[in-house]
Amino acid sequence: MHSSVRPQDGPSPVLPGTLDMLVLKAVSLGQEHGYGLLLRIQSVSRGALMIEQGALYPALARLEHQGFIESTWGLSENKRRAKFYQLTVAGRAQFERNLSDWRRMVEAMERLLGSALPEGGA
Repeated sequence: MHSSVRPQDGPSPVLPGTLDMLVLKAVSLGQEHGYGLLLRIQSVSRGALMIEQGALYPALARLEHQGFIESTWGLSENKRRAKFYQLTVAGRAQFERNLSDWRRMVEAMERLLGSALPEGGA
């Protein structure tokens, strides 16, 4: 088996351009620390989406810098100091824009992938 091929039922890497939308959605479900958000995305996707910590934390910093999320320090379940993230009003609006764009893209892909070749070839 080629190394880039994954088992069909294993986790998928996140599609390019979707990480911010997924993080905003995960944060919208309730305040959580970074690792908790990673677990939330894996849990809600039933293990289908895999986000590396090396991608998550820069995304959180970028979204916070853009004003889409904000953080406060607190204690995690295991009593460690952690940043807890929550969505801002601007973040909710950004998520809605991302979701609208995503749905348009999915509709366009469905139309294209569901289309048939004309009789006689391409």
